[in-house]
Amino acid sequence: MTTDPPTTRRRGARSRRGGEPVSPPTELTTSQPAHQTSLTFAADARPPTPQHVLPGVVHVPNWLDRGAQRRLADDFRAWARPPAGLRRPRVPTGHLMSVQSVCLGWHWYPYVYSKTADDTDGAPVKPLPEALVELGRGAVAAAYGADSAEAAAYSPDAAIVNLYPDTARLGLHQDGEEPSDAPVVTLSLGDTCTFRLADVDRRVGPFTDLAMASGDLLVFGRENRRIFHGVPKVFPGTAPFDLGFPGRLSITVRETGLS
Repeated sequence: MTTDPPTTRRRGARSRRGGEPVSPPTELTTSQPAHQTSLTFAADARPPTPQHVLPGVVHVPNWLDRGAQRRLADDFRAWARPPAGLRRPRVPTGHLMSVQSVCLGWHWYPYVYSKTADDTDGAPVKPLPEALVELGRGAVAAAYGADSAEAAAYSPDAAIVNLYPDTARLGLHQDGEEPSDAPVVTLSLGDTCTFRLADVDRRVGPFTDLAMASGDLLVFGRENRRIFHGVPKVFPGTAPFDLGFPGRLSITVRETGLS
């Protein structure tokens, strides 16, 4: 089942060739289940302070504590297993993306959503864990306030989980395949990256660049829900502790508005 996007890139074109499956990180054991436990936020003497970068764009450094980061890393290694496991997506031109990706709830590949991994093995997409649903809701509340309209209404149903090896990057793009205007939640684990923001109607400079470190949260919504954004650089060896995978892991939780 494939759902046409509400805003299409290349008129919804997709590559005739599939993505390239990638072996899960080597620390994964075949018996390891995905965690379904609750995730905790950073809990030190001073709670994380939201930084309002642009209208509707909120960066919360150090939002996830070390234990929560480790649990998410363990979960990722389970999600990465086939079927519907980790792969490098292929854009309609035939170019393989440098990031490695696995999807939950809905399977995204350039530039559509589906309930099956149509660009690899065709298997049903793994479900979105309830722990990630609650984490996404907590993230929106942290960004906009627990009493905000966004926090009250947020109902995520998908996550795109991207692994960035040392040389990987992600070009400037809009998250434009979802009918929903609900905020996008991004969690960063592992190596620090430069997260670049442009504007909703341009993908060229001037840019707003953020350093996103392990445990950081970024939420973008409201008037900047469809802002052009990307990751031009990952800084190898900057992870504060060993999470059992190389590079940076990005977990992007979203409400698609699809049914």
